Amino acid sequence: MFEWLEFIENKTIIILIQATLETLYMSFISTFFATILGLILAILLILFAKDSLYPMPIVHKCLDILINTCRSFPFLVLIILLFPLTAWIVGKSTGSTAMIVPLSIGIAPFIARIIENAMKEVDKGVIEAAKSFGASDMQIIFKVMIVEALPSIFSGVILALIMAIGFSAMAGTVGGGGLGAVAVNYGVYRFNVEILTYTAVILVIMVQVIQSIGDFIYNHLKK
Repeated sequence: MFEWLEFIENKTIIILIQATLETLYMSFISTFFATILGLILAILLILFAKDSLYPMPIVHKCLDILINTCRSFPFLVLIILLFPLTAWIVGKSTGSTAMIVPLSIGIAPFIARIIENAMKEVDKGVIEAAKSFGASDMQIIFKVMIVEALPSIFSGVILALIMAIGFSAMAGTVGGGGLGAVAVNYGVYRFNVEILTYTAVILVIMVQVIQSIGDFIYNHLKK
């Protein structure tokens, strides 16, 4: 991956650029899949909640327990537990692409809770007004609740993306690639403080830039 970096003579720069791109690749792709999965879980939680459109308390409770259970797993443990599933889906259990599987599964419950809470906070008056105009249940979910909750959902997804960056760094300790792997393999094992410092600075800058862009878009959505 990223073979075009070979023209750069400084090996340290090559390592850092490639690791940064791998971290962004893992983080953005996994957050994308986690958002889809989290959205599905959140909609099911809203639909099956008590006094909701399709109240099914038992199903809602099972989903609630599943999400809480997944959120309670330490991420490194989750990676190891998902090695067989990752190998089945991707064909291998290590590398930046392989880490997308545990990252997506690890972040999805967090996003599901964010979306669920954002949808719960939608003004009931808006929902009742939509019903009075003859909106169907699915229209209320997708065209009213999600649209009204979009700024909060987007803000939560940005938080999840930043979480994915941190998780991807941890994944580097078990063959995940990215800046975490560089920090461990070159910074810790080879006692290279310079590389360790560079990876930490890059991660901080990455988070600051993403949060700033996210805040800008959030403020735009709120208008």
